[in-house]
Amino acid sequence: MYEFIRVATFAIGPDGRISQWSERAADFFALPAAEALGADPVTALVPRELWRRGRSRLERTLAGEEWVGTVPYREPDGAEGLAEVYLMPAVAPHPAGGTGTAAADAARTADAARTADAARTDGTRAAEGGALCLAVDLGKLRRIETDLAASEAVFGQTPSGFFLFDRQLRLQRVNQAFADAVGVDPEALCGLTAHDLFSFSEAERLQAALRQVLQSGDPVVDLRFSGTVPTRNGERRWAISLYRLTGSGERPMGVAGQVNDVTSRHVAEREAAGVRRNLALVNEASAHIGSTLDLETTAKELLDVVVPQFCDVATVDLYAALLSGESGPSLAGSGSHPYDGSGELRRVAVSSVVGGATSVLGGDQGGYADQSYGARLAAAEAGGTLCYPPRSPHARALRTGRSAIPDAGPDPLLRSTLVVPLVARDVVLGLVQLSRAIGSEPFDARDVAIAEEIAARAAVCVDNARLYRREHERALILQRSLLPPGNPEASGLEIACRYRPSNNNTEVGGDWFDVIPLPGNRTALVIGDVMGRGLRAAVAMGQLRTAVRTLAMLDLEPAEVLDKLDEIARGLGDPGPGPGPLPGYGGAGRAGSVPGDPADAAEVYLATCVYAVYDAVTRRCVFANAGHLPPALLSPGEPARMVDVPPGLPLGVGGEPFEEVTLELPDGALLGLYTDGLVESRKHQLDEGLLAFRNALENGAPALETLCDQVLNELDPHHGEDDIALLMARVKALPEDAVGDWKLPPEPTSVAKARERACAWLLARGLDELVDTTELLVSELVTNALRHGRGDIRLRLLRDSVVVCEVWDDGYAQPRQRRAQETDEGGRGLQLVSLLAERWGSRRTPHGKIVWFELSL
Repeated sequence: MYEFIRVATFAIGPDGRISQWSERAADFFALPAAEALGADPVTALVPRELWRRGRSRLERTLAGEEWVGTVPYREPDGAEGLAEVYLMPAVAPHPAGGTGTAAADAARTADAARTADAARTDGTRAAEGGALCLAVDLGKLRRIETDLAASEAVFGQTPSGFFLFDRQLRLQRVNQAFADAVGVDPEALCGLTAHDLFSFSEAERLQAALRQVLQSGDPVVDLRFSGTVPTRNGERRWAISLYRLTGSGERPMGVAGQVNDVTSRHVAEREAAGVRRNLALVNEASAHIGSTLDLETTAKELLDVVVPQFCDVATVDLYAALLSGESGPSLAGSGSHPYDGSGELRRVAVSSVVGGATSVLGGDQGGYADQSYGARLAAAEAGGTLCYPPRSPHARALRTGRSAIPDAGPDPLLRSTLVVPLVARDVVLGLVQLSRAIGSEPFDARDVAIAEEIAARAAVCVDNARLYRREHERALILQRSLLPPGNPEASGLEIACRYRPSNNNTEVGGDWFDVIPLPGNRTALVIGDVMGRGLRAAVAMGQLRTAVRTLAMLDLEPAEVLDKLDEIARGLGDPGPGPGPLPGYGGAGRAGSVPGDPADAAEVYLATCVYAVYDAVTRRCVFANAGHLPPALLSPGEPARMVDVPPGLPLGVGGEPFEEVTLELPDGALLGLYTDGLVESRKHQLDEGLLAFRNALENGAPALETLCDQVLNELDPHHGEDDIALLMARVKALPEDAVGDWKLPPEPTSVAKARERACAWLLARGLDELVDTTELLVSELVTNALRHGRGDIRLRLLRDSVVVCEVWDDGYAQPRQRRAQETDEGGRGLQLVSLLAERWGSRRTPHGKIVWFELSL
């Protein structure tokens, strides 16, 4: 107690002077022994105003009377303090007739003995006949009393558990709250160790913490440990804080601690963490699932979210019809034959962090009971097909659209399985099967809700992917049907073409090309690109391609063809008096429109196009361009170059006429028509692509088919960002004897001259079997030219894959076939031409018309 209470002792001789002065007295009164010894204690220690009373007390004590009272004194720092002083004679008196009771006298005698012992311990001994003085700092004593009372109150009344371990780590004292926490009476806890209260592992952790605090003095705060309590059900969770108790000289006395039962808080924290984890999982599902419009990719993204964050094994099974863009069964059923959930499904995605989990990946659970082991393993892999029995939980989930938790299967690795149907727009698309391995918590109601939320979001993405796949497949079918099959043939040209779709599997583009044979051994070469992507772009491409073919058969000039196409493209975007565009299809082929504008409902179709007409007889090619990239031309002995054709405006803009450029192509010249996907990408600029295209033409193989493949491989090795259409044409000059051309005067004798020259030309070329037919038909056409035309008559015979006969005149009236009556003397000439020729027709020229027919060889 001397370390905590300020105590001073000193002795007074019979002469009333200080005879002995202890070190504690010197510290207490701030008076060294050299000054205190021999001094009058009243004068040295008692305030001046109390000298008289102090002198009286001292004399009475020397006479043998004890006294206990309070005396003010000056502390070492100069402040005034109050001391409780005990004066006693050197030999305690035993008055026979004291004023107190016998009990009080006994207590006083005992106190005197203890005081004497304390004095002897302090090294101070009273002289015989003198007095002994004991002084205690009353303020310090009162503070200690207050601290002890507060400590007792906290220890006994606080709801927290308090305990005290000694240096041997045995319990010395506990409060009632601690006893209640561990379920043991307080009296039975004294002397116990941690191993007597908790399991071995938890006791070892507590023992280690106690040793650490006892040795280092560093406190341990919020140490969590668990155990069972006899008076409560279930496992309890505690939080403990430890600190070291020290005595004088920092001597360790033990370890004290406070413990709180945090079981409810632990449960709440675990639930809150679960809620946060589930919210994060749903948020990740919203951000991660549906990044593409591909069914398989969407299914894999779903499994990436739930494995292993939510479960250990997962699969996605979709109805096989969905993979071709069709819809799944409706939850409403089909009248008197409701759906039983046993349709064919295809496993599109599998993910597992557990090896050999056969219950889900092809085991005996669910719909595999009637399958062989090989069939189960095949169904377990992505791409396998399976059917669930009508009474299985999986079929019930597909039938009702509600989740199911099947009974645990025979697989020892899995603990719990959850089956969640994928339902979007009231249509069942398939199901997701989730399983947790042994060691994980089984699925509960909250897990089912989270799984259904994630599955619902994924189902919408899967259904969107299905719709886009259906649109994509239809657009591809439409696009393939509109492209020329194989490599088309053309008079005087060797043709090779390629079409390569982009890597975007969800949309198709509007690129197209065409080779159109025209009368007179002429060929129209067309290439174009509708701006935008998707089904609308493919439909617009088909409409423009059909319009080009129709206009080409009218034998219009290239610039006129583009003028008409421009009007058609502008008409495609006019919704007219009927309903506007279909909802959800406004993006394909659409130029920017202002929201809120009355014209916002109209689609604006823009397209670029190059239209060229090549004449195999004259080897002249006429070009017209509507905003497309210029054709490339490689002439023999010259570097490749771009044909300088005025670009013009894209189709659908309108307002500007198109210009034409005429070039005479040498024999062996190579003409290349292409779309922008070949020469332009995000990896290089347009100029670089055009230069690479010209270099590829110059350094390519002589075979045209091989050259097409080389150009594609060199210019489109990786990116595939856009569709590519490539049309290559090499000039093959006709032989000199392949053309017969004569000009005849407008006289009746010209009919006979025409027959003679035509027959002689055929006989000279060994075409005897065509002489009679040609003679008759030439006679009819020349006769019509004399009757209905004007000016000179021109007759031309062409031999290529067929024999073509053409008759020119200066009349603008087009011939029209009519049905002659039995009594009519004329009107049967064109009927003969239609019956005997393979094809026939007429076309306008700048100064008249041409009537022609074809005969097969």
